[in-house]
Amino acid sequence: MSGLGLFGGTQAGLNWWERRVTVVGLTLVALIPLLWPTIPPLVDLPGHMGRYRVQLDGDGSALRHFYNFHWALIGNLGVDLLIVPLSKIFGLEFGVKLIVMAIPAITVGALLWIAREVHGRIPPTALFALPLAYGHPFLFGFVNFALSMAFALLAFGLWLRLARLGRQRLRAGLFLLIAPLIWVTHTFGWGMLCVLAFSAELIRQHDRGIGWMRAFIHAGVQCLSLAPPILLMILWRSGHVSGVTADWFHWSRKWEWFGKTLRDRWQWFDEGSVALLCALFAGAICSRRLGISRNLGVTAVFLLIVFVVLPRIVFGSAYADMRLTPYLIAIPIIGIRLRPTAPAWLAKGLAIAGLVFFGARIAANTVSFAIASAGYDRALTALNYVPENARLVSFSGHDCRDLWSTNRMEHLGAIAIVRRRAYSNDQWDMVGAQLLTTNKPDGLYFKGDPSQVVTAGPCRNRWKPLNWSLRMLPRNAFDYVWLMDPPVFDERLTRGMSLIWQAGTDRLYRIDDHGPLIEQAAPPRAVVGSKP
Repeated sequence: MSGLGLFGGTQAGLNWWERRVTVVGLTLVALIPLLWPTIPPLVDLPGHMGRYRVQLDGDGSALRHFYNFHWALIGNLGVDLLIVPLSKIFGLEFGVKLIVMAIPAITVGALLWIAREVHGRIPPTALFALPLAYGHPFLFGFVNFALSMAFALLAFGLWLRLARLGRQRLRAGLFLLIAPLIWVTHTFGWGMLCVLAFSAELIRQHDRGIGWMRAFIHAGVQCLSLAPPILLMILWRSGHVSGVTADWFHWSRKWEWFGKTLRDRWQWFDEGSVALLCALFAGAICSRRLGISRNLGVTAVFLLIVFVVLPRIVFGSAYADMRLTPYLIAIPIIGIRLRPTAPAWLAKGLAIAGLVFFGARIAANTVSFAIASAGYDRALTALNYVPENARLVSFSGHDCRDLWSTNRMEHLGAIAIVRRRAYSNDQWDMVGAQLLTTNKPDGLYFKGDPSQVVTAGPCRNRWKPLNWSLRMLPRNAFDYVWLMDPPVFDERLTRGMSLIWQAGTDRLYRIDDHGPLIEQAAPPRAVVGSKP
């Protein structure tokens, strides 16, 4: 940590929460929830891992019969690039796990560094922001996004430090390289860095005694070193790349995202945690013993404006505004400081409370991840019965309602790509958003996401009932049908298939009759599954 400049000079006189050993310890604690699971149970991550297998195997792989993959410079390549060298050392699965584990650890370390640079020392209230490293976007499996945001926060700490040391020329040179690297990791992280850096420069320039208009201009000049990715963005989003941008100013949805910032498994605990953070910030505004950094306060206002203006869907990618919420809360929380007149007991009490809050959230995340990992391990035993290069279609049961405990099985079928080099129907096929496209026209609707998500009956979304999927499945295009936590379904629709594996309600069928399904009336109606 000292190499990053988190602490300068002697450690004497620092409180326990400011010391190097505490910061290192907190950073390591952030790894705990991810230590046990073989595959981090993040919703979209298994799907991304399937893509990594296709890219790593190269053109000679049998997978290229199912998928097309072509390298291109896009703003969404963080883990895709890092896994190339790491897979050669650790293998694909463990390499991905190491990268994913690093994301919350970097985020925690970066938040503490920013607090140190802004306040001159780490305020005890900063500990309350650390659980946001496990925010909803990370648990959703937006790993390139989360990695880029972790890098952006780390880069912002460096930006502040170099400004404090008066090394603006060195900073400009470094960030001519850093900004494009963060953009390549994910565009969102570069945008976040621009907002953070500009707002900090605006306050720094104004604190030098110049007016707001001149400070605005000077801040813009100082941030020119962050501008090169604009050209990369223009090149990426021109030509054949398309995608709808829609759902602006959906206020009820934005409020929903805010409440779900720490969504994991237990709604009362997750919502209560967000309420606690909001109460802490409100208390800091009203308290005579606490205050808010002008630097991070203005930054929080800028982020709030971005959150309000940002639509839900950007270039075809959903949940664009939702992804901001952990950082929208974290920045003002680490901006809280104790006034000089605040008593020592208040600082110590807040530090202990922040540590307990962080520990409780980490413990909850650890238990939640262990439960999800057990479900993964149970379901993945089905792959012992799937041969190499099989044509596999998977169906994961989902409730029509948006239940709080997220279904983490939606893309688990892609592990068949990773371990069996089989076809899986859960890959995203979005031109320009990623480098993989599907090559299975005979799969019809079942050639990609969201065909793997099924429900018990019709829903007001794009998911299909399992009965409909089994009825409409082009059997000549697939060899195996994998059901994971399925809803109730008509067992007659599996006629012509052999059940070759079962664990609980999870099932694996081999398709023996590849001809069209011919349904026969045969009362009574047989149903199996776990969800009514």
